Amino acid sequence: MWDNKALLLGRMNKMFYSFIRYVAAGIVWLINGRYKLLGTDKLPEGNYILVGPHRTWWEPVFFALAGWPHKFSFMAKKELFKNPILRWILVHANAFSVDRDHPGPSAIKTPVKNLKKTDLSLIMFPSGSRHSEEMKGGALMIAKLSGAPLVPIVYQGPVKFSGLFKRKNVTMAFGDPIYIDKRIKVNEENTAEFGDTLQAAFDKLDDEINPDWVYVDPNPKNKD
Repeated sequence: MWDNKALLLGRMNKMFYSFIRYVAAGIVWLINGRYKLLGTDKLPEGNYILVGPHRTWWEPVFFALAGWPHKFSFMAKKELFKNPILRWILVHANAFSVDRDHPGPSAIKTPVKNLKKTDLSLIMFPSGSRHSEEMKGGALMIAKLSGAPLVPIVYQGPVKFSGLFKRKNVTMAFGDPIYIDKRIKVNEENTAEFGDTLQAAFDKLDDEINPDWVYVDPNPKNKD
């Protein structure tokens, strides 16, 4: 009986994800127009971990649209789940709660399980916050345990919500997949090296789109 309930819930989530994807695509088109994608030929078969520098709160929507028809799960800070309506939407859109100050084992186990046992890829930001450039070890650990490759992606476009309504161009670019050796130790040294590798990939993609584009945090004092 529980297996049947889980199967039904999974089907409902897939239907809701597809529905909300078309809704989001329509809203994005109305507000900002068409976006441009580069490097789509680099996307691997099967599940993968889409990673990028966190520049706006709406990037997950753009990244999910960029990766369609692949479906994704998301990490979302636990505070967003306090509102019952928003919580319902997030859960049915494959988001899962993470305490960013004190992440528990589920912050790793949940995405690893999704990557290995479902058709859901993962969107995550290795820095964890829009106001930090420090790479953390979560993406490295998830890639190691799941065996899924990491695919770098960058967003160049408005970083203030008002800018979207000015229909300024949005361009996203995918990088070459990064495969993690399952034998690697997730320690401080390897995490730092991994962070350097990701940052180099992000810098390369930024240069490919527009080398003169510079990200400026619109709210550097905020800590979310």
